[in-house]
Amino acid sequence: MKQKKAWRVVKEVINEADIVVEVVDARDPIGTRNKKLEKMIIERGKKLLIVMNKADLVPKEWAEEYKKKSKIPVIFISARERKGTGILRKELKKIAKEINKEKVKVALIGYPNVGKSTIINVLKGKHAVGTAPIPGYTKGKQLIRLTKRLWLLDTPGVVPIDDFDELVIKGGFPADKIRDPVSPALKLIRRILETRKEALTEKFGIREFKNEEDILRKIGERRGLFREGGEVDIEETARWFLREWQTGRFTLFSLGPEKKEEYIQSFDEILEKIQKEGLTEPRIILWKFEEELWEYLGKEKRFGMIKVGDFIVAIATGFKKCPNAVKFVEKITEKNVLTSECFGKKWKGVVAVLEA
Repeated sequence: MKQKKAWRVVKEVINEADIVVEVVDARDPIGTRNKKLEKMIIERGKKLLIVMNKADLVPKEWAEEYKKKSKIPVIFISARERKGTGILRKELKKIAKEINKEKVKVALIGYPNVGKSTIINVLKGKHAVGTAPIPGYTKGKQLIRLTKRLWLLDTPGVVPIDDFDELVIKGGFPADKIRDPVSPALKLIRRILETRKEALTEKFGIREFKNEEDILRKIGERRGLFREGGEVDIEETARWFLREWQTGRFTLFSLGPEKKEEYIQSFDEILEKIQKEGLTEPRIILWKFEEELWEYLGKEKRFGMIKVGDFIVAIATGFKKCPNAVKFVEKITEKNVLTSECFGKKWKGVVAVLEA
């Protein structure tokens, strides 16, 4: 019922408007554009303008290229930064001239959290010199006067998310609570490959792969998310990957060079023994493998991690102070260390346990 009601409101907004602005998140254009919606607008004979919001978070060259390829007019703005909103206003006036009406009505439509309300507030601003009720439209809704001919519907149309995988990708359902995280993760990977596959190389160093599942497996290998026996834990990898996307730690675009921690991948044999024996207590690990671990001490940073049951065991060496070693582990894993044990003299290392 909620889906039907939401689409009914969207159709109501489209029918009332002369110009429909589809608001899209510039960081995820494929995921936040809706072809069904666009077809509906065009079939009803309405003018359609796509506004890519949050454009300050994508490279200018990419934005220009996207604009050239689009058959529908596209404008890139950043409503929060008040950038490009003047261009939007000019474009609306230009489109309004093509419509033979005294009062041209504009409506904003899009998925949740793409910035529709922010754009409405920016457009209203000091230019909102009057209001008028909309006859026959949902009770309490009004038109805001932008210019002599241009009027704005004060409430946006919210496009419902029909598909559960889409709901997850758009952050509407927490990654940690998904029973089957693999399906939305693979769908997200397909979208990234369609939009900007370089993002996978920049974030994970993945250049060659067979298919989407192979990419997910390679991500798990890089993160050290293995089951007992050495197989990549695909479900846990999918949850981690979705969590990175939902929280914005991974996006299609990296703004500026990200400072990456350099280290040598090490401790594979020791970590495999730790996993086999199911060890998750740093003191016991250090007691059993101290002699082997001391051989790795020196100024070169070394790091390795593996999943053991419900935890991750990580080892890092190449530090002069123990707290620095712990911070390093937390930065690499992007998780909080639950417990740790330091070892070494001039150069130090740490055995740390984190929640998987």
